[in-house]
Amino acid sequence: MPHLMISAAHKSSGKTTVSIGLCAALQRRGLAVQPFKKGPDYIDPLWLGQAAGRPCYNLDYHTMAPEEIEAFFARRSAGADLAIIEGNKGLYDGLDLDGSNSNAALAVQLQAPVVLVLDTRGMTRGVAPLILGYQAFEPRIRIAGVILNSVGGSRHEGKLRRVIEHYTDVRVVGAVPRSSRMAIDERHLGLMPSNEAEAAQARIDTIADHVGANVDLDALLEIAHSAPPFPAAPPEPEERPVARVRIAVARDAAFGFYYPDDLEAFARAGAELVYFDTLRDSAMPEADGLFIGGGFPETAMAALEANQAMRRSIRAFIENGGPAYAECGGLMYLCEEIAWQGRRAGMVGVLPARVQMHQKPQGRGYVRLCETAQHPWPDGQPGRVVKAHEFHYSGLESLHRELPWAWQVERGYGVDGRHDGLVYRNLLANYSHMRNVGGNHWVRRFVARVAEVRG
Repeated sequence: MPHLMISAAHKSSGKTTVSIGLCAALQRRGLAVQPFKKGPDYIDPLWLGQAAGRPCYNLDYHTMAPEEIEAFFARRSAGADLAIIEGNKGLYDGLDLDGSNSNAALAVQLQAPVVLVLDTRGMTRGVAPLILGYQAFEPRIRIAGVILNSVGGSRHEGKLRRVIEHYTDVRVVGAVPRSSRMAIDERHLGLMPSNEAEAAQARIDTIADHVGANVDLDALLEIAHSAPPFPAAPPEPEERPVARVRIAVARDAAFGFYYPDDLEAFARAGAELVYFDTLRDSAMPEADGLFIGGGFPETAMAALEANQAMRRSIRAFIENGGPAYAECGGLMYLCEEIAWQGRRAGMVGVLPARVQMHQKPQGRGYVRLCETAQHPWPDGQPGRVVKAHEFHYSGLESLHRELPWAWQVERGYGVDGRHDGLVYRNLLANYSHMRNVGGNHWVRRFVARVAEVRG
């Protein structure tokens, strides 16, 4: 199956925007493009998925074993014309000194040729040693092409091309001129999510026009087809449904951080997902359980506060013992209020705490959690360690009533640096984001809890 990786020398090189443009431009040709994102991320995959017209899936060494990544990649790529993997940060950046969790490691494992997106602002002859160094650093990596980004004009492009052709054997497959048309609004967690941007599709179309006109798409496809044949996708492991239950999921401009494979796991577990809008709907739908994922409730806090009927509906469901799960932004929404930029807004109020937004991250990166005996879901194993991730600028200012904790934090921050996972009635609310993978079948456990409470 043809595939390649889009990477860069360093973060903020424009590789996400270029990747969005490539997915959309190739999809316009009638190709089925399967996007992937390396590492834990919700925002970039939202854009990539919308651009490709297919869900974007994450490949993450922290939560997934290498063999699990290979099988997952093969299964999710099956039936596509090509797969595009967008790296995170720079090609060789990663947590470990040996680069075992880097983009380069993933490219080697998946035998993916690499196309480097290079931010060329202020650069001419220096582009050659940069490329040569990246080629020499890891001989197993095949840098099959470069896309020159933020090019200053035709003269600048000509200089760059001549230098690269003279000193290296790497193919220039595109030169994307600097343009405000390529910009996507940013905020504290990176790009604005596409579920918030009202004109997201129009922006994607504009980016696709610009990238498609300045990148040799045929050359890119040739590189993707040069990847060695990938092993056939192993069959999806058989899973018996846990129970037939109905789970309401908040998905709107405030809450949109959901891994598509996690949502698919709900169906395999027997759950029917019913989506609702916390900003516009007057009540959550009739359901056996409730799931509120992450997002940016602070940017929509006035509208969330104004929808009192929805807040009452959710509060009544939880207070009456309805099983619920919330992550990060969902946790914030279930607290008493959110304070941000000198303003305060009332939220659902089932968790006895106030949320304060800060200028710097309060928790950021990979986490390791140890399960406590207070974890509310069936099949619990106190002492079991789960790997997840967090990224939040908010913190709980005052937790003015003692509640049980589902997790002890071994790495990361969680709620207070030592604990995460507030338990109230049949609600579990974490700052940490879970991923339903081989080492953490959280979806089946939650569905089992929903069925247990209903029964």
